[in-house]
Amino acid sequence: MDRATRLKRLKFRAWHRGTKEADFMIGGYFDTLSPDWDEAQLAWFEALIEEQDVDIMGWAIGTIPVPERWRGPMMERLRRLDFVTIPR
Repeated sequence: MDRATRLKRLKFRAWHRGTKEADFMIGGYFDTLSPDWDEAQLAWFEALIEEQDVDIMGWAIGTIPVPERWRGPMMERLRRLDFVTIPR
């Protein structure tokens, strides 16, 4: 699958998680950072979104320890949460 199609599918999955909170966190992360991702970063995100939202959110806000598999710069960036914008 070409990169444009992959990104389109990932965007949909990032913004359709099941809860508005997860949509803002995961979708916002994707929208903000994905334009600069290389192949490895894209693969990391594809794998991450297979995880449960409660786990991803717990890792991001620090209420659940991040498993070794997900540790690294991508998770550290997710944990900043400075990409979350909530429309009013």
